[in-house]
Amino acid sequence: MLELVNINKRYTDAAGSSWDIASNLSWQWPASHNTVALLGPSGTGKTTLLRMVAGLEPVQGGQVLWDRVDVTDWPPEQRRFALMFQDFALFPHLSVQDNVAFGLREQGMGTAASRAAATELLASFGLADKARQATTALSGGEQQRVALARALIIQPKLLLLDEPFSALDADLRVHMREEFRQRVASAGTKVLLVTHDESEAKAMASAAWHLQSGGLERLW
Repeated sequence: MLELVNINKRYTDAAGSSWDIASNLSWQWPASHNTVALLGPSGTGKTTLLRMVAGLEPVQGGQVLWDRVDVTDWPPEQRRFALMFQDFALFPHLSVQDNVAFGLREQGMGTAASRAAATELLASFGLADKARQATTALSGGEQQRVALARALIIQPKLLLLDEPFSALDADLRVHMREEFRQRVASAGTKVLLVTHDESEAKAMASAAWHLQSGGLERLW
């Protein structure tokens, strides 16, 4: 499980103002919970904390542990965590199929095998007929499903979601929350959800913390 030990991170903006995103922050994944939410208003550092867990942002002190192993200095690909951004971050120059296959290719799987695995997963998402299309031709909901398929195909130890539904309209947001909840439960993947929306957190997570002034306070 994920554990943060005395994490420190201070952010300085272009105007020279600075504040603590994490100040000797320690936190441990709660036992028996599969999806955990991290809440807080914009600017508190939720995304930065998520990026530190993913290995995309260096910590300025402390340790990131997974199953009691120190992964603080491990590169992102070695951690086997998957991160989904709020803008989906799909590759516009790749087809839907190759977007989903990307993680497998990064792990060394051949083109034919990775595409076959991607096509099989896309079929389970109802997107088999979109496999050869450009991602720019998809609707917002379809792009979100492709992004989730790309994240899940590598069988990540932990799925990190950064405001994953903010780009969708209200009705589609509600539908996608439920679909995500069902799919990650089926995959058996642990999920850390970053959101500013408490209703979204309650719809998806069984435990939640609030990030403020460099520390985490449990909400439920």
